[in-house]
Amino acid sequence: MVEQQASGLDAVFHALGDATRRQMLRSLADGERSVGQLAEPFHMSLAAASKHIQALERAGLIRREVRGRTHLCRLDATRLASAQAWLQFYERFWTARLDSLEALLTGDGTPSTHTPTTPPTRPPEENR
Repeated sequence: MVEQQASGLDAVFHALGDATRRQMLRSLADGERSVGQLAEPFHMSLAAASKHIQALERAGLIRREVRGRTHLCRLDATRLASAQAWLQFYERFWTARLDSLEALLTGDGTPSTHTPTTPPTRPPEENR
């Protein structure tokens, strides 16, 4: 199960690692689009757009539906929650570190009230 979660998270970050795919997702946040509509702002072929769309599908970030000869894509943002949970770990980690640094630099020697008393737990996919 942990490997499935990690590979799913890997697919999400792989899909988000490309600016074209991120822009496609942003476009889909406004509503469903055809493959042609997704390809148009990039002046790319439908075959090239389809490769990006397949990466988004593998990550579970979009759903494709065929209506006649038209392939329509729709955003499915539920998989973004796993990426957000992973990133929140590091946000808590760095917030705690920066709060400690601030306390040292201001000379009061005590961490600010924002510093958690316990270190953050491991990111979700790393819990075993």
